[in-house]
Amino acid sequence: MQKKRKSIAGSFLILAMAAGIVAACWYFGIGTTSSGWRIGYVDNAGKHHWSARYVQFDGTMKRTMYAEDGVNLLHIEVNTTEGSLGVTVKNVGGEVIFSEPNMENQTFDIETLDQVIVELEGQKHKGSFSLHYRPITPPEPIKPEGLIFLYGEEHSSEPILEEEFKRWEKYYKEDGMRHLFVEMPYYATEFLNIWMQEKDNKILNELYADWQGTAVHSEQVRRFYHKIKEHCPETVFHGTDVGHEYATTGARYLNYLRAHKMENTEAYQLTMETIEQGKRYYETMDDAYRENMMTENFIRVFDTLKGVNVMGIYGSAHLSQEVMDTEGNFVPCMTSQLKEHYGDSVQAEDLTMLARNIEPSRTDRIQVAGKEYEALYFGTVDLSTFAPEFRYREFWRLENAYPDFQKYEKTNNVLPYDNFPMRVEQGQVIVVDYVKADDTVIRQYYRTDGTVWHGAPAAQEIWVTE
Repeated sequence: MQKKRKSIAGSFLILAMAAGIVAACWYFGIGTTSSGWRIGYVDNAGKHHWSARYVQFDGTMKRTMYAEDGVNLLHIEVNTTEGSLGVTVKNVGGEVIFSEPNMENQTFDIETLDQVIVELEGQKHKGSFSLHYRPITPPEPIKPEGLIFLYGEEHSSEPILEEEFKRWEKYYKEDGMRHLFVEMPYYATEFLNIWMQEKDNKILNELYADWQGTAVHSEQVRRFYHKIKEHCPETVFHGTDVGHEYATTGARYLNYLRAHKMENTEAYQLTMETIEQGKRYYETMDDAYRENMMTENFIRVFDTLKGVNVMGIYGSAHLSQEVMDTEGNFVPCMTSQLKEHYGDSVQAEDLTMLARNIEPSRTDRIQVAGKEYEALYFGTVDLSTFAPEFRYREFWRLENAYPDFQKYEKTNNVLPYDNFPMRVEQGQVIVVDYVKADDTVIRQYYRTDGTVWHGAPAAQEIWVTE
């Protein structure tokens, strides 16, 4: 008898433990309570998911579910063959956040808090259900329907400016385009837009004075804007660059806004933001930061135009080359980022080869490795402004030399095509003399094999023993 009483006591202990486990499972969301009946019921359940299929479920089931870290979208899916299944989701306070009394073959996604209680009510339901958490996928940004035509230039090049004007005049008169994006700060183009309505040239002359010392301070550029004003008078300029000339043009535009009591306007805010972008850029000289800001500014403006077609004029580096940040990492250029954002809506063309369409000024003879070659001379390019130890570099193209030079090994140096004063094509050999300040000369040989360097075509230096 004593042995039997011990067994009964042990049974009560086992029952108590089982009840505790059930209670714990319910509290921690890893158990399910139910009433009614379930026939052929097979489920798969955990803290973050709950699914089952069955021949018939009639009654109620309840389960606590927990969201995963940072994942608060509860996906609910019901498949029905017969009967009906109702789904209710409540927060821990009992407030209903979702209720569908008869889900047939439906799915829903609902955002929830970290913990919810799911209640199911089946009425002779045959089928299955599935509930699980998944990450919230941000909606795809709505892309404007307009097209973006970008043209890369060499600043102040007369043949390129002429071609750009021809393109813009055609878009303006034949396609009804009005919005022209340019490589200027926001406040500079706002001044241009005011000037377009003025009878005199005071504003343009002030801008021109501010550009002194830059690549766009040329009479060719000034004539370009006069032609637009004369032939395309409804043009609206949009500047998307960081705040160049913030202490002159930027400060003057702020004064203009204050004089017109426009401190509380978007124009004032954008001017201040552009000035801050300029200050940061010139403090760090971080070209990657500039490229990212140009992209961000472009998107901001273009998205407000509600799908119209636009044209943009930018330095060729912003169309094809990657740029380096202050830590030596390369980031995509503005055009690459815009293509990533807008896809095929962005069409880009580099016009810099128009500036390279020059004829050789003379024909020389250069001997290499015992063989003499006809060498077409294309002149010099000044280096003293950015490399004081050098005066200039000279360029020759060796005619019919490419097969002979294919045997030479490459170095690690490249020279992008836009460094050459003439048009460069694949299958050429080019000689470059770097003339130093003390008149010593460093000669380098380049071969054009189709090399691409950070998105831009480039000639490859080769080792040559003369």
